[in-house]
Amino acid sequence: QVQLVESGGGLVQPGGSLTLSCVASGFIFNNRAMSWVRQAPGKGLEWVSSISSLDGNTRYADFAKGRFTISRNSAKNTLYLKMNALKPEDTAVYYCAKRDDGETWPIFGTNKPRGQGTQVTVSS
Repeated sequence: QVQLVESGGGLVQPGGSLTLSCVASGFIFNNRAMSWVRQAPGKGLEWVSSISSLDGNTRYADFAKGRFTISRNSAKNTLYLKMNALKPEDTAVYYCAKRDDGETWPIFGTNKPRGQGTQVTVSS
C-alpha cells in the first residue's frame, strides 16, 4: 500500500523559510519520479515542482523558480522541498505525489488521491 506522509509545514513570516518532507513507503522510491503540489484556500491543486527518479533532474513552476528547491534522499525514502523567500501567496496545503505509469513529465500529481498534506501559512 502506497503511503506518502508529509510534514514540516507551519506558520512563517514573509521572507522566511521552511523545509517540507515527505516519507514514502509501499513502492520502490528509487524507481519513481516525485512531485510537490499545493492547494491554496478556495483553489484547485497546483503543481509546484518535480524530480526524476534516476538522474535527479528537476523542474519548477514559474512561481517556485529561484525560491524553492526539490530534492530526494533514496536511503531515507524521503522527498524534500526547501522553500525560501516565502510570500503570503504561498499559503497552502502542500502534498507530495509519485509519478504513475502514463503520467506526463514534469507535471503530475494534481489529479489523484492525496495524503493529509502539510499546512504552510505565510503571514506577519
